[in-house]
Amino acid sequence: MESKLIRLSKKCKKIKLVLTDVDGVLTDGGMYYSEKGEIFKKFNTRDGMAVELLRDNKIPVIFITREKSKIVLQRAKKLSVQETFIGVEKKILVLPKICLKYNVKKYEIAYVGDDINDLEIMKNVGLSASPKNGISIIKKNSDYICKLQSGQGVLREVADLILKFKN
Repeated sequence: MESKLIRLSKKCKKIKLVLTDVDGVLTDGGMYYSEKGEIFKKFNTRDGMAVELLRDNKIPVIFITREKSKIVLQRAKKLSVQETFIGVEKKILVLPKICLKYNVKKYEIAYVGDDINDLEIMKNVGLSASPKNGISIIKKNSDYICKLQSGQGVLREVADLILKFKN
């Protein structure tokens, strides 16, 4: 019987593209509002380095979020994220477009998510990961559960894992 580590290694070696949710993965899930609307989100600088490390290894990163947030667009622009999808209700619906545009198969994609709206897409990619504090059904359906909580460098942990096995 194949060990969990060997299965994880095989999955990581195939990854050519990383998709990630934003709130609850790249942020701690907190949303800060004033009477004028959303005013800020806290991101972890280690996730910024994760985008750079993946890009340097020819693995594009794409943000997919349910929220319609200008802050997410600003963060994605600063990091030179390959593409950003905001306001996506059913994330699984963008998967065929991504596969076609980036010429990848579903099993060559990693997805990092934390909540129920991530479940369907997570079940349809090659590698799925969750922050340590993702909801239980997400963790149950993840190939990898991070040691870190949301907003503490989860994408960096996943990037390091992928690159460790690819290199």
